[in-house]
Amino acid sequence: MPLVTTTEMFKKAYDGGYAVGAFNVNNMEIVQGITEACQEQHAPVVLQVSKGARAYANHTYLVKMVEAAVKECPDIPIALHLDHGPDFETCKSCIDGGFTSVMIDCSSRPFDENVEETKKVVEYAHAHGVVVEAELGTLAGVEDDVKVSAEDSSYTHPEEVEEFVTRTGCDSLAIAIGTSHGAYKFTPDQCTRNEQGILVPPPLRFDVLEEVSKRLPGFPIVLHGSSSVPREFVDKINKFGGKMPDAIGIPEEELRHAAQLSVCKINIDSDIRLAITASIREHFAEHPDHFDPRQYLKPARQAVKDMVTHKLINVLGCNGKA
Repeated sequence: MPLVTTTEMFKKAYDGGYAVGAFNVNNMEIVQGITEACQEQHAPVVLQVSKGARAYANHTYLVKMVEAAVKECPDIPIALHLDHGPDFETCKSCIDGGFTSVMIDCSSRPFDENVEETKKVVEYAHAHGVVVEAELGTLAGVEDDVKVSAEDSSYTHPEEVEEFVTRTGCDSLAIAIGTSHGAYKFTPDQCTRNEQGILVPPPLRFDVLEEVSKRLPGFPIVLHGSSSVPREFVDKINKFGGKMPDAIGIPEEELRHAAQLSVCKINIDSDIRLAITASIREHFAEHPDHFDPRQYLKPARQAVKDMVTHKLINVLGCNGKA
């Protein structure tokens, strides 16, 4: 099937009590690892591209790699999405360039400015058959060009969501309930430590999510900054020369609960980076004589595939839902 929008996959996810994985892509191995997992698990997927990915890999290369994945994985719906579009011009470029979904992120601006810019993107996107994700509330953390301090982050105000969706006409809404961008989502003083001395992050604000859901019944909600930063990857990176002592993510059980509610799309990026880096560090430690990129990128691609397969089945619950 050709690239699709997220409209139908989100409706099925909302009604079915699961979420669709939105995985960031930057190169061929990442695209392959994600889509091979989804094809085998018969799961819908959103492949998303950030401003940083477009700067790194080039818009045309990314689109063509995704088109290749569509051809190689004909049995699953695949949407191509712009992650954190900073302005109308970037969104327009992606709409004109083959994307089926875009996000306009004006969450750091005053409410009325966010509404105005989002509405402008929505009008252009809808005229071209493309759907739009917007954001209310600001997530902390650092990822690509998204850099927000903990002091500047804020939870979504549920009392604003109805007016925002009505005035903008957006198709899905990213909200802030305590997730955060990057592998260092929380500082140690924001967390507690369990019996093993591992940092435990503060719980997500499900009260905010539930209130938003009441005010927007049937409307698809999105969670950004939802990598879980698995200990196995962090430990392997540190074992083979890395230094990530306090990397911490969102517990998978909390994400699964969110997927059973109104959250239809869960964004995962850092876990992909960690899986690749852990695999490559281990490979070089065990095979110091290797220099052919295929030798270390092949197991790195498999690490992405294995991680995504786990997410599809145990976190998102979208396996078998294509």
